[in-house]
Amino acid sequence: MNKNIYLLLAGLILLVNAGFAQTKKGSVLIKNATVLTITQGVLENTDVLVENGVIRRIGQGINAPANTITINAAGKYLMPGIIDAHSHIALDAVNEATSPITAEVKMEDVVNPFEVSIYRALAGGVTISHAMHGSANAIGGQNITLKHRYGTFDPDDLLMKEAPRTIKFALGENPTRVHGRGKSIQPRTRMGVEAVIRNGFKEAQQYQKAWKDYENASKQRNSTAVPPKYDPRLQTLADILDGQIIIHCHSYRADEIYMLINVCREFDIKNIVFSHVNEGFKVAPELAAYTMGASVFADWWAYKFEVYYSTAFNAAILTRNGVVTSINSDSGELIRHLYHEAAKTQRYGELSDEEALALITINPAKQLGIEQFVGSIEVGKQADLVVFDEHPLSVYAVPQMTFVDGVKYFDINEDQDDQRLKVSATEMVEPIYLKEHDHKCMQDVDFFFTNFGRTLFGHTH
Repeated sequence: MNKNIYLLLAGLILLVNAGFAQTKKGSVLIKNATVLTITQGVLENTDVLVENGVIRRIGQGINAPANTITINAAGKYLMPGIIDAHSHIALDAVNEATSPITAEVKMEDVVNPFEVSIYRALAGGVTISHAMHGSANAIGGQNITLKHRYGTFDPDDLLMKEAPRTIKFALGENPTRVHGRGKSIQPRTRMGVEAVIRNGFKEAQQYQKAWKDYENASKQRNSTAVPPKYDPRLQTLADILDGQIIIHCHSYRADEIYMLINVCREFDIKNIVFSHVNEGFKVAPELAAYTMGASVFADWWAYKFEVYYSTAFNAAILTRNGVVTSINSDSGELIRHLYHEAAKTQRYGELSDEEALALITINPAKQLGIEQFVGSIEVGKQADLVVFDEHPLSVYAVPQMTFVDGVKYFDINEDQDDQRLKVSATEMVEPIYLKEHDHKCMQDVDFFFTNFGRTLFGHTH
């Protein structure tokens, strides 16, 4: 075989691989639905045309182009795909608990496309999740925004490339227990958490100055300037200072929330979202004025002492005060029921349908910096869509079909009973425990929560 044939074969192989690597985009016409646009009201008996993964037309009497699948959704409801702003599904690890600051680690390195929880989320209408580092560190690792393109074997295909970078911070009990009580290092107290964060930012400022001094010196004639050592941890913190990364911070108490708001104001950081935020209602005006929003639980509290004080009216109070508010799951089980969680705000706060649905669609999209792509049904946006048999805020509602980029990834009537991608003849589907508070934020740090006094300290009295 001569050289030209080898080159031709190599080129063909590259083209084939490139074709397989492309993310699937679908075309579909959904007709006669009650369309809950979120941002442009409710449209009765309306068609939505999707072409190549993008919403192209919204109206009545739309005809399907050739080779486009048509779905009659008469009597059903169509809404944007649900977005979970705080999740840990599809990750092989959650916490890198070896240091109070681990900003250099990235959750995209541990994405597991085979995890069946992705499919279960789709069954609950969730098309995007924010796969986060855990809360063991004052400054944890970098998160990743996932599109639930279940069925791929390539973890890179789950990444939402348009999403900006985000990072996990944590306040309160978790970092103090893991590092202070667990390792006898800072932070052991809440003031220690603030000190760790503040010192990290100051080190990053020194790092920025060192690079700026080098760049200026290197422009001089006959310069012999030597660049500083590259530090991925400090570079990540510097990127936060430069506004390139959105902070998503685990928090409960109002005093700590306000503390970090003040620290961020001191360092001119504007891109911050608070997660859980159980006492957020106490500092709602401050959250509205200085942050990108709050991602809360609907009615979870009192599962540990620092979360003892909260209210199911939290989301409504924050919303009424102008805070961009979302409801998150932090659970592989609750992620399937976020539309029910949103509905609770009509019982506790009397939010309108549009306000309640915004908590799981356009608002989390804003908090993740992706609202120009997803979160509402508008022409030009990505076709992440869910068909419900009843209004999604009804207790009787059940998702029927879920689309990501116009591709149907869930169909309640057509899918097989077992949707695992990797199936062992001897392995059962892992059980789902209906525990009220099955948080994943402290996954991988079980040692620090087992027999503290006896195992770790050996106290005798």
